[in-house]
Amino acid sequence: MEQYRAPRHFRGPLPKSYRKVFDWMEKTPGGATIFKLACLAILFIILAAASQANSDTLKQPPERQFGDWRVTNLGAEPSTLNPITSTDAVASEIQNYIYESLIKRDPKSMEMVPLLADRWEISDDHLVFTFYLKKNIKWEDGQPFTAKDVVFSFNRIMDPKVDAAHLRNYYKDIQQVEALDDFTVRYHYRIPYFLALEFCGGIPIVPAHLFKDGEDFNQHPIARKPMGTGPYKFESWETGKQITLVRNDNYWGDKPALKKLVFKIITNQTVSLQILKQGGLDDMTLRPIHWTRQTGTPRFAKEYKKLDYYSPQYSYIGWNIRKPPFDDKRVRQAMTMLIDREMILKRIFFDLGVVVDSPFYINSPEYNKELKPYPYDPKAALSLLRSAGWTGDGELKKNGKPFEFEFIISAGSKSGEQIATIMQENLKEVGIRMSIRKLEWAVFIQKIENNNFDACTLGWALGWESDPYQLWHSSQSEAKGSNFVGFKNAEADKLMEDARQEFDPKKRIKLYHRLQEIIYDEQPYTFLFTMKALEAVSSRFENVVVYPMGLAPLYWWVPQGAQKYKDP
Repeated sequence: MEQYRAPRHFRGPLPKSYRKVFDWMEKTPGGATIFKLACLAILFIILAAASQANSDTLKQPPERQFGDWRVTNLGAEPSTLNPITSTDAVASEIQNYIYESLIKRDPKSMEMVPLLADRWEISDDHLVFTFYLKKNIKWEDGQPFTAKDVVFSFNRIMDPKVDAAHLRNYYKDIQQVEALDDFTVRYHYRIPYFLALEFCGGIPIVPAHLFKDGEDFNQHPIARKPMGTGPYKFESWETGKQITLVRNDNYWGDKPALKKLVFKIITNQTVSLQILKQGGLDDMTLRPIHWTRQTGTPRFAKEYKKLDYYSPQYSYIGWNIRKPPFDDKRVRQAMTMLIDREMILKRIFFDLGVVVDSPFYINSPEYNKELKPYPYDPKAALSLLRSAGWTGDGELKKNGKPFEFEFIISAGSKSGEQIATIMQENLKEVGIRMSIRKLEWAVFIQKIENNNFDACTLGWALGWESDPYQLWHSSQSEAKGSNFVGFKNAEADKLMEDARQEFDPKKRIKLYHRLQEIIYDEQPYTFLFTMKALEAVSSRFENVVVYPMGLAPLYWWVPQGAQKYKDP
């Protein structure tokens, strides 16, 4: 009976229950065999249970399944899908599926990772960047992607005849871009730039073989029929209705699961919500009133996931400081104090955001938290206006001319219209006459780019790391530059130039904090809010993850049993 001895960690006499088992084995014919089989059965059950527990612990997410479409909406129709000349987020939402660059930020880690390039090298002095391209990449039409495409795209960005002023400032310190061979491209910088890798590697690239010498790059058909190396390819553009992309089945990389992406052009967000509820859209960005009051039913919770998060962006009112009355900073400061931003945030946006007073993302270290937002203070505002020469009680005038201006908004922006209406009433109380003009998106952007406006409301979506040069340097105030309000300040220019060459984050932040003090004093914008992104996504989609910069629909997929759209 040696094999049934108690476990070694037991010390002292056996318990009485164990003694009874041994007595039973002694007296029962075959008792020892029966006991052994019982122990083996118990051992099997224990091991099976442990195996199942371990399986549950290590259980992997279900493997993605191919098929189905994603139908979403665009709040405006893009003016162009040329990645070099487009300036709005509406266009980039589509371009990101068609075009690729040499490197990208990993959505989870936010680290730079290879894309069209296999690897890269950076010289010790940060002046030379060499990229080694993958050799199996083809454009949608089957032509090979080479270093010549990168050089061609760079040359188009730097061509003053091309509408790329918004990009040109990021590459202006590059002396030369050369193709060492078909699969090696090298950038030579004149001076170091702390975001050089991001912009060299992230340069928008178009297929050089589609363009002929001497033709107008701005009017090329690629603006309406883009062609890239990416996971999706362009299928159709029905003006005023929708833009459709289809999966590129010859894509060189990991193919996305969804077969089609349909972008319906719906400029009214309330209409978009109704279409979403009827099943005509799979996802959309909600307005605060939609989020708080119109999507709280059990049915909506069953059919859609609601996701809210902050991302680097802010909204603002831009004053054209090239001409009166906004060429006087006292007037601009007064205008900010005549807008009750806290009340607007609560009444229109249900407190789903925060008032800001800086061109940097509020949750970033670059944001200067020492600067407190201008208060709503009509009395102090009137005092500033009087010091600037504006007189009168019922109607403010200067040199016999009334204080009046036109405020332009995008026709599709319901919140912009609400803000404008509140502003109009507030300004009327102190004797300022403001007219509101709604414009279609393309016309709206054209007036801004040509500096043909008094005041407007817009927003900026920022990158993971900020370089304010594009928006605030005086060199960017020319026609079609992003500094369309015309802000010019020599000290601010110097701060931005120095910051571009500063690789120590602490020193760079110090420069940016001083820059914010200048902008805060000058008030070329009345900064409004950083709002939460409010998203509704159909529950049938899997892998809907909020990354540091927001959602990544490229990685979504739908289980076979939940798929809605079937290919004919």
